[in-house]
Amino acid sequence: MVQNRHFPEIHGNFGFGCMRLPMADGHVDYDEFNRMADAFIGAGLNYFDTAHGYLGGQSETAIRDCVAKRYDRGQFLLTDKLTDPYFKKEEDIRPFFENQLRWCGVDYFDFYLMHAQDRNNYRKFKRCRAYETALELKREGKIRHFGISFHDKAEVLDMILTEHPEIEVVQIQFNYVDYEDASVESKKVYEVCEKHGKPVIVMEPVKGGSLVNLPAEADRILRALNGGSNASYAIRFAASFPQMAVVLSGMSNMAQMSDNLSAMADFRPLDENELAAVRRVNDIFHSLNLVPCTSCRYCVEESECPKGIRIPDMFASLNAHEAFHNWNTGYYYNSVITGEGHGKASDCIRCGKCERVCPQHLPIRELLKNVAKTFEK
Repeated sequence: MVQNRHFPEIHGNFGFGCMRLPMADGHVDYDEFNRMADAFIGAGLNYFDTAHGYLGGQSETAIRDCVAKRYDRGQFLLTDKLTDPYFKKEEDIRPFFENQLRWCGVDYFDFYLMHAQDRNNYRKFKRCRAYETALELKREGKIRHFGISFHDKAEVLDMILTEHPEIEVVQIQFNYVDYEDASVESKKVYEVCEKHGKPVIVMEPVKGGSLVNLPAEADRILRALNGGSNASYAIRFAASFPQMAVVLSGMSNMAQMSDNLSAMADFRPLDENELAAVRRVNDIFHSLNLVPCTSCRYCVEESECPKGIRIPDMFASLNAHEAFHNWNTGYYYNSVITGEGHGKASDCIRCGKCERVCPQHLPIRELLKNVAKTFEK
């Protein structure tokens, strides 16, 4: 296993992202999560990542029941986050933080991040002295490392890191499709982290699963390497950069865990032949003009859409239609709108709540028009 060059307490360079845990009947499947956590820790790894908004709060309590109650505290590291919707003023932050400790079943967090920072919510975090409060908690021993997760342009990150040199780590979206993308600026954002000497935690290395189920031509390119899975190439791409401390993967079943462990328990960077193949796959992706949704589900879990529109699932149906041209993509769309309280794309009332919380800053209201045009003929 590789030695973590940035944080020696982190074993290896691979982390368990707990935003997409196994589910059964609307609840976290504890039996499957137990097996996954056991396999992860059994492989010598120890970094878990969560936030209160993940799975409507179930991610934190599942970590309490499946990790914190079953393992000694020294056997795992835990990251949690302060998220915009859960505080309105400075006085709200400490009580929320104490609740997070209780929900997770721990008495300190190894890493605590100001969540999803961008030019807009950064103003609120400043106004509410969130950074100062987090640093006070660190001095009290309730936080070991202080950082941010980030979703905006490189110039905004440069401003935040200049104003707050005390930030120890930055979590960014980084994958081979977004690397040169002008709307995400993964490469430029990473270079800002390098400039300020900040270690990086990677989120969305497989872009919400988009880099797993590839279009046929792209899939053939990676399979011709006769090596790992599509996901393994994406995760190893992200981990191959020197400033990366941890690459997170949101895994929802034991098969995904096993596949990721096969690539990362004994990590090796992509070689030149693999990098060339990834670049060809990237070119194919950019030629398809797909919706760059990562299925983080903030738009449905935090915006409280008044029409109950399952936005990420609709975008997944639209992307499948564009990438694979399958005749049955319409059936997938119909399954998305099946059930009480689930609106069609055309039911959108254009309130904009979803766009205000979208980390990708997508024009969701306009994109839903495309969905309706495609599937609601």
